[in-house]
Amino acid sequence: MTTNTIGERLAFLEFDTAQRRALASAQPLLRRCIGPALDRFYDRVRQTPTLSAMFRDAAHMDKAKAAQVAHWMEISTARFDHDYYEAVSRIGKMHAKIGLEPRWYIGAYALILEEIMTAVERSASPWRRLLRPGISPGKVSRALVKAAMLDMDLSISIYFEEAEAERSQAIDSLDRAMSRLAAGDLVHELDDLPDTFLSLTRSYNKSLGNLRSTIGSVVQTSSAIQGGAGEIARASEDLARRTESNAASLEQAAATLQQVEDRVKATASGASETLGIAGGALDAVGQGRDVAVDAVQAMRTVHESARGIDEVIEGVDKIAFQTRVLAMNAAVEAGRAGDAGRGFAVVADLVSSLAMRAEEEARKARDGLSTTRAQIDEAAGAVTRVDTELERIAVEVERVHKLIGTMSRDNDAQAAAISEINTAVGMMDQATQQNAAMVEETSAATRSLSSDATALAAQAGMFRIGEDRAAGRFAA
Repeated sequence: MTTNTIGERLAFLEFDTAQRRALASAQPLLRRCIGPALDRFYDRVRQTPTLSAMFRDAAHMDKAKAAQVAHWMEISTARFDHDYYEAVSRIGKMHAKIGLEPRWYIGAYALILEEIMTAVERSASPWRRLLRPGISPGKVSRALVKAAMLDMDLSISIYFEEAEAERSQAIDSLDRAMSRLAAGDLVHELDDLPDTFLSLTRSYNKSLGNLRSTIGSVVQTSSAIQGGAGEIARASEDLARRTESNAASLEQAAATLQQVEDRVKATASGASETLGIAGGALDAVGQGRDVAVDAVQAMRTVHESARGIDEVIEGVDKIAFQTRVLAMNAAVEAGRAGDAGRGFAVVADLVSSLAMRAEEEARKARDGLSTTRAQIDEAAGAVTRVDTELERIAVEVERVHKLIGTMSRDNDAQAAAISEINTAVGMMDQATQQNAAMVEETSAATRSLSSDATALAAQAGMFRIGEDRAAGRFAA
């Protein structure tokens, strides 16, 4: 806006020379009434918290009041020249700087004009003529209203121009800051915004600081996560290898235990079969002992029978001897009888021969019987010895039977225990296989986490968070 703009506005308002003279004639009136009018206005200011907060103290308010009095007196000169333009510009810029909304400025003019118009009305009294001769109160009122509207228009226009300039400056500064932020610069802070945007400056710089701290933490955390994930990945891979090795060992152990179980079961089965055979052998030995006992008893019976036969042979031998003696006696008697006894003598010889043969046969029978008795005694001794050995064998077989029974029970218990161990090892093998799969999944997830942490660190590395420390230095 320039002084030419004021001329354009004066022309539009039809503010001609006559109205300028009317306005200038009101100087004495304004000098008398502007003070009370401003007093009324500042009373309202004190009662309005929004406006009273703009003043530090009463002295500050008095200074503002004095400046307004000078400005109104400048308006009443009706010159509207460069000095007036500079004064209006300062007012508009000041209002923009302190954030005085136009509604309060317009309200102030309404209150002040009301007091000025009242003073103009009073000046029209016949006994109190304060205006220049030939200047009517109506002309003065219209000139004052137009001048006030012109001043208000210029001040508000400058207010808006200043506010627009500040907004443009703020937008340009914010755009530059946002461009640098978009480029990853978290160091540059806003420091060139107008005072009216102080709250925005603080909020932006605080947000930038929080973002800088957050990005720094993200960079450090992502770097730590990357390192930790790498260590976890290496540990997981090592654990996976060891778990797979353990799984293979457990699988081999399970197979070996299965073979041992089969062998122990076969041994247990053989032991059971051997136990049955040993039991059969024990029964056979018992039966052999019974047979041996029966044989010994039979030998004794035969021995007793042989003794009876020996007695019979002895009796036969005695009969043969007696028969031979009788035959000899018969022969003697036949010899004595002479011829009459020859036949009897022949018979006696024959009986004697038979007796001798009977004795010979009895001797042979006794000799055979003696041999038979000796053999029977020998056989009885052998059978007795067999019975003794069978008894010893029975004791040993019974001991073997007990041992084999114990071995069979132990083999059964071992087979059951190995079966349980084999089952447990199988479950351990299955669990180890599952653990290996889970470790492999964990290793893959850890590698993915490490990759994500690297990508996050690389993205965070795009930001600059300090002059001597770039976020990129933390990226892997």
